[in-house]
Amino acid sequence: VKRLAREHSPRFLAPLGNAARLRRWGAAKVDELDWWQGVEHEGVPITFVPAQHFSGRGLHDRDTTLWGGFVIGGEAGPIFFAGDTGMGPHFAEIRARFGPTRLALIPIGAYEPRWFMRRVHIDPAEAVEAHRVLEASKSLGIHFGTFQLTDEGRERPLVDLARACDAQGVPREDFVALEPGHALTLPSRDAERRLREGAE
Repeated sequence: VKRLAREHSPRFLAPLGNAARLRRWGAAKVDELDWWQGVEHEGVPITFVPAQHFSGRGLHDRDTTLWGGFVIGGEAGPIFFAGDTGMGPHFAEIRARFGPTRLALIPIGAYEPRWFMRRVHIDPAEAVEAHRVLEASKSLGIHFGTFQLTDEGRERPLVDLARACDAQGVPREDFVALEPGHALTLPSRDAERRLREGAE
């Protein structure tokens, strides 16, 4: 954050309670948002949305700041960034407010053991369920494979994601997880519709 603030002076969008910390780190432009609050940035609407998680950076600040994800508007449809989250009704609420998601960035890692992680981190099967609830055209798996955070192996989220897609009838190409350095290009809505109609 300090380097970004120093070298680029970006506008930061932060959950409630985080602006003071960001300013201490040198951020000059900070918008603090509650759930369902939005701003416009260079003509693009951005809304802070709920997630199921918690916050805390020390021993005495549990849940003193907010957590969540973002929906970024656009002509091709909304982009949803889930952030860290457990499974909950917020996915259906986001779908109800914004319509079908064009692209959903959904976490698929750090989920074992389930008795401990279930409340705050979805597993790949729940990620695919969220993809379906959001009616996402495409989902991108995030939050996996970089560090060994929890009990599942670093490659296991990819295996479990493929199995979950198959089990829930979601084509694997509709929910992908990229290798480092790879890119995802989305066709326009019209091109995507023509591709689907051609496949049928």
